[in-house]
Amino acid sequence: MLVLLFLSSCTSVRVLSDYDKEANFDSYKTYAFYKTGIDKAQISDLDKKRILRAIEAEMTNRGFSKSENPDILVSIFTKEKEQVDIYNNYWGGGWGWSPYYWGPGWGGGGNNVSTRTEGSLYIDLIDSKSKELVWQGKGVGNLNNISNMEKKEQRIREFVSEILMQYPPNAVAAK
Repeated sequence: MLVLLFLSSCTSVRVLSDYDKEANFDSYKTYAFYKTGIDKAQISDLDKKRILRAIEAEMTNRGFSKSENPDILVSIFTKEKEQVDIYNNYWGGGWGWSPYYWGPGWGGGGNNVSTRTEGSLYIDLIDSKSKELVWQGKGVGNLNNISNMEKKEQRIREFVSEILMQYPPNAVAAK
């Protein structure tokens, strides 16, 4: 089961965004959630609610209002992949000879293997009139289960906030 955005508090989130250069981002003032896209996201309904509440709060903080006749539609989707890290811990020694010595020497080592799940959350903004994607933000980070609900919700809010900091693209370029 995809466990989304339950990133440990010490793990950073890498954020990327892309946008349509022809879009007039100043004209977008209202939004609604794009139910068709959101329903396809492969996460639990509870996590969807958490993400949507975080997006709603962030959009409100940015001056957007929810509307039945929105300027943009907001959709989400997720991806995950398993990462494998291998560390070699060899520190010397072994069998060998020299003019003064033959036999086993000092040493040790081995390999450590660890796995981690890396997950991505995409937030899409779609022009409601043209039905074309005008902006996409992506956050990527290592996934961990967080059993404390307050920490989970806080981490989701932080994750969504970092992605939406890239919007609008003109403000990002001015920084």
